[in-house]
Amino acid sequence: MSEHPVTLVVNNRRYDLEVGGRPGDLQPTHTLSYTLRETLGLTGTKIGCDKGECGACTVLLEGEPVLSCLILTVECHGKKITTIEGLEDPQTGKLDPIQQSFIDSGAFQCGFCTPGMIMSVKALFAGNPSPTGQEIREALSGHYCRCMSHYHVLEAVAGSVPKAGGTDE
Repeated sequence: MSEHPVTLVVNNRRYDLEVGGRPGDLQPTHTLSYTLRETLGLTGTKIGCDKGECGACTVLLEGEPVLSCLILTVECHGKKITTIEGLEDPQTGKLDPIQQSFIDSGAFQCGFCTPGMIMSVKALFAGNPSPTGQEIREALSGHYCRCMSHYHVLEAVAGSVPKAGGTDE
């Protein structure tokens, strides 16, 4: 049994997870994606390839997009993590403008890759509220979608950019 729990702040909620061998304990080998889904029940984070190649598991760690399948949960002790579930306005229940734009643009089919894409775009907008088309494509370059055209995604992202930018090449 661990003397010190691993503390995570996920979507502004604190979790103290015991590291140990008992059922329900965090194992030292658990990835962040596993912990989010299986321990915390935040299933919006998807596990696609589990090798860091598809981008489906992207979450924000201290505001930066990371592939949660490549990070051990114990490495995240004391860190702030935001998942797709954390983008909804807690007071109103209203979706983040990026999420709404994906819906309005029909920028998904099966939706499996969508949460990871939205999290990468969220990080992009945090550092650059008016990205160019090229900057949007670069932010999405680590994401793989098997079932749709990325044109709808690009339209959705451009549609959620403040009116001053986001459409130039």
